[in-house]
Amino acid sequence: MRVTASLGAIMLRELDTLRSEIAAYPSDADLWRVVPGISNPGGTLALHLTGNLRHFIGAKLGGTGYVRDREAEFSRKDLTRADLIRIVDQTMEELERSFGGLQEAELGREYPDAVAKVRLKTGDFLTHLASHFSYHLGQLDYHRRIVTGGGPVGGALSPTKLSSAHPEATS
Repeated sequence: MRVTASLGAIMLRELDTLRSEIAAYPSDADLWRVVPGISNPGGTLALHLTGNLRHFIGAKLGGTGYVRDREAEFSRKDLTRADLIRIVDQTMEELERSFGGLQEAELGREYPDAVAKVRLKTGDFLTHLASHFSYHLGQLDYHRRIVTGGGPVGGALSPTKLSSAHPEATS
């Protein structure tokens, strides 16, 4: 399996989990509820995660034309669960196309833009983006459980959802 395909599969798995987490909030208002000690509610985290991937992978590597509004990711509070799920679905489509066109050799090349005032290899930055996504996805899951008092778990980071997963051979 190509590394680009593996990275893409991991990010799509995480986006699918994000979709499940958003759907697990019992109301649209719960997505935006701010709780003590947590500055970003689930809706804000969902917008930030999708905006980040759509910009750094979709637009920069896949040429999707997406224009990021990072400020809006942290200021909008007017979207419904259905709105956010549509954004997640659109992000998944853009990433599938972007990773489908990403060549293995590009991982060793410099990422097209400086990030945080440093230059990075594309493969390193994609690995960072996957870790960043997982970090915030965990925050979103924690927010949802605080707001709802529990509820279904989204199954984040399950290795069973990786593209190379298959049943263990029995002897």
